[in-house]
Amino acid sequence: MHAALLGLAADLARREEPFVLAVVVRRRPASSSQAGDMALVTADGAFHGWLGGSCTQPTVVREAQRALADGRPRLLALTPDPAAELAARPGVAVFPMTCHSGGTVEIYLEPILPTPRLAVFGVSPTARALVRLAKAMGYAVTAADADAEAALFPEADEVLTDLAEIAPGARPPYAVVATMGERDEEAIRAALALAPAYLGVVASARRFAQLRQTLSAQGVSAEDLATIRSPAGLAIGAQSPEEIALSVLAEIVERRRAAEAAAPQEAASPPAGADTEAIDPVCGMTVEIATARHTAEHAGRTIYFCGGGCRARFLAEPERFAAQKGAA
Repeated sequence: MHAALLGLAADLARREEPFVLAVVVRRRPASSSQAGDMALVTADGAFHGWLGGSCTQPTVVREAQRALADGRPRLLALTPDPAAELAARPGVAVFPMTCHSGGTVEIYLEPILPTPRLAVFGVSPTARALVRLAKAMGYAVTAADADAEAALFPEADEVLTDLAEIAPGARPPYAVVATMGERDEEAIRAALALAPAYLGVVASARRFAQLRQTLSAQGVSAEDLATIRSPAGLAIGAQSPEEIALSVLAEIVERRRAAEAAAPQEAASPPAGADTEAIDPVCGMTVEIATARHTAEHAGRTIYFCGGGCRARFLAEPERFAAQKGAA
């Protein structure tokens, strides 16, 4: 099973799709899980693998999606006595264990996010410094210019001489135009075609004003031009190519971290009046409605369950459980 999951993980990484690896790191009887059990959760809530009883799955999926939103790993503990566990283990996210077997299971969640991509246009000293520094910071870097050569960019992941060959990818890249007077307009149009998360142009205010006029005359929209950051970079008094590269990448990091910090707030804001969770009437576990796979209709209401076992128990004695909190 681990080989299949790791193969799926590799495939998702190639497609730049985020996911979470979940691994059982500790268990106490009589949990059916074992240390080393593994699962993979995708951004849409699909669950692959095994972590023990199905009653753990809704909690893992919900917390995995939160991990993808904020980019932070977390350690979960599902236990019959959550109050005692929470008091003894600060910093661990504790949830009730509702599996009938009981026991405690601890699961580590590691979000795997796509490697940020940077497209650098130009062969100037600043462009080369950008490639070197971005690669050292863990970015996947493409260097693009009609005069680009692999020898100029030994650290780049790819070097392209045809700007049209840059693939947009599953997630918008960051882009910097550092052509410094050589085919500036062509590079900016190619960068805009990528719909980048950030586009900076290394140029003086006077030079960029000229570029704006030319690009506008060539049909580039005012909306697209307004997305361009120029002069690119934070105002740190940069002068050398390496200092300019540092200021530009600092600005990219600032934008990137701000977007990540805002993501959990956006994800946590459902439409007004919308129910996002329900209570399994059999075991009392909280179930995420959007990802619930086990439901039943009773008295005109939809009942949500953590797993097939609770659903079967409900269907066997619906009147016994119907009065308990569990419908949306």
